Amino acid sequence: APNWSPDGKHLVYNSGGRLFRLPVTGGEPQPIETGFANRCNNDHGFSPDGAQLAISDQSQTGQSLIYLLPAAGGTPRRVTSLGPSYWHGWSPDGQTLVYCAERQREFDVYAIPATGGQERRLTTAKGLDDGPDYTPDGRWIYFNSDRTGLMQIWRMRPDGTGQEQVTHDDFNNWFPHPSPDGKWLVFLSYEKSVSGHPANQKVWLRLMPLNGGPVGELARLFGGQGTINVPSWSPDSRELAFVSYELLVPE
Repeated sequence: APNWSPDGKHLVYNSGGRLFRLPVTGGEPQPIETGFANRCNNDHGFSPDGAQLAISDQSQTGQSLIYLLPAAGGTPRRVTSLGPSYWHGWSPDGQTLVYCAERQREFDVYAIPATGGQERRLTTAKGLDDGPDYTPDGRWIYFNSDRTGLMQIWRMRPDGTGQEQVTHDDFNNWFPHPSPDGKWLVFLSYEKSVSGHPANQKVWLRLMPLNGGPVGELARLFGGQGTINVPSWSPDSRELAFVSYELLVPE
């Protein structure tokens, strides 16, 4: 689950419960100090100014909780009091985090001040609502929902109003990410028969104009979980970081 740093110089990804920094030009990954947070999952990302990292870690309670820490590394500060909570997006003004959380056996999209405080539930549909990410102008939050059957891409206003379906096809579509220039939306597509967002699947990276238009195929790959769970556009909107992998069979 790679993030592209706002200065364009490196990627941040998780592995084995830790976070690592990798130069975009290639090289040796360097660990990022996260203190007690040694069970970080795929859901992490930069603040708009690049100064902080949001992480989702389950080392303290066994459930994923959201923390903030300096982008260079440091001691995490807890933001969400309830779990499980999985970070996915940061408002362009840096004031609000949006995330997927399970409360009373329902997974919905929530928002919370980056400084902590009371969380706000933004979706109430039965089923799974996940993967929220803001447009760069802050006017919309895109997310994925299975409320109409297959998992499809939706959007809503930051206060949860105006919820409308964006994709209407025979794929299961996950993790929409608007490009920094506000022109494109990338998302991950699974075949119709695949439930959830598992690993080791044939998947597609697909692209559509953010203001509406036909969906195009960007790449076909073997991946799924961790491919583009979190925002991974380059700052200039010209490139996208993602993970693909393969199963190695011993000889």
